[in-house]
Amino acid sequence: MSGNSSHNLDSVGVWGGGLTGGLVAGIAMGLVLHFGGRQIELLGGLAAEPEIAVGVGWTIHLMISIAFGLLFAAIASRRTIQENMETFSDYVIAGLIFGAIIGLFAGGVLFPLAIERAGVAAMPLPFLPIPGLAAELFGALLFGVGHLIYGLVLGAVFATVNGITPTGVRERVPVR
Repeated sequence: MSGNSSHNLDSVGVWGGGLTGGLVAGIAMGLVLHFGGRQIELLGGLAAEPEIAVGVGWTIHLMISIAFGLLFAAIASRRTIQENMETFSDYVIAGLIFGAIIGLFAGGVLFPLAIERAGVAAMPLPFLPIPGLAAELFGALLFGVGHLIYGLVLGAVFATVNGITPTGVRERVPVR
């Protein structure tokens, strides 16, 4: 609704946008973490059996992604927030900010717990594709970029599910 703040979010759109946005964003972020540095495998280290670490890592990651998507929906649908959300870009920016905040939380709290549970006692982490300090920097960068991708996709999907499209789309695409 480019530039028009008259949109009304209903509970189906809010929770559907949070659930769908969290899932799609979790998949996007998960692909970056999985193929970029096998970090999904580390999250799977929470499993008792290492041979199922990747599957467990994906399951845990997507469950957390959906939970954070629903948290974003709860925050984004607040009246005080809605008063400042007018465009598709506003939702994408809110998603990026949200992704950065949860990235800091995940990196400062969840990630260290996963490392400890997985029994990784020292850096560099053995699952990263390069050794030494470069691996640590690469892992941190990948983790940060992954969370920004999560937020970007979350904000975009949430807005789209709620009928808020990028500037120019409604003018070019017929709506029935």
